[in-house]
Amino acid sequence: MSNVRDVVKVGIADMNVVQPPGTIRTSGLGSCVGVVLYDETARIAGLVHVMLPDSSLAKSEMKNDAKFADTGVPSLIKELTLIGAKASRLKAKIAGGAQMFQFKSGTDLMKIGPRNVNAVKQQLQIARIPLMAEDVGGNSGRTIEFDPSTSILHIRTVNKGEQQL
Repeated sequence: MSNVRDVVKVGIADMNVVQPPGTIRTSGLGSCVGVVLYDETARIAGLVHVMLPDSSLAKSEMKNDAKFADTGVPSLIKELTLIGAKASRLKAKIAGGAQMFQFKSGTDLMKIGPRNVNAVKQQLQIARIPLMAEDVGGNSGRTIEFDPSTSILHIRTVNKGEQQL
């Protein structure tokens, strides 16, 4: 029997769900935030790669829910409950939200990373999902991979190595 795990890949402004023996991964987390929601009892997890804080920033009517914190987190909750997770058991781990570029102006408008982190935390609070761990901020990109069988989030940060949450 092969010991190779299936890795579900999540792109930018994308989301998906996974059950063991699979894991779920996203890369390219600069100012974006990777939000992992998981139900330890059901051993189900999902990941949304949030690009922007608020769907009111959408330029058209046809919006991608996964792109925004205010629509991506609720959409992921819905997907997880459809495959057997209980909303009351969901927990969260997040990573990303870096400030990738320095701007001379003092405006917060360009600070997308910190704004994404705040918007994600607000959505978790609204949904009453406890935030178990986070690796946010800084100015380095990240790749994350979550294993629903162990509830461990593996994080690789550019020029900083690896860690587990």
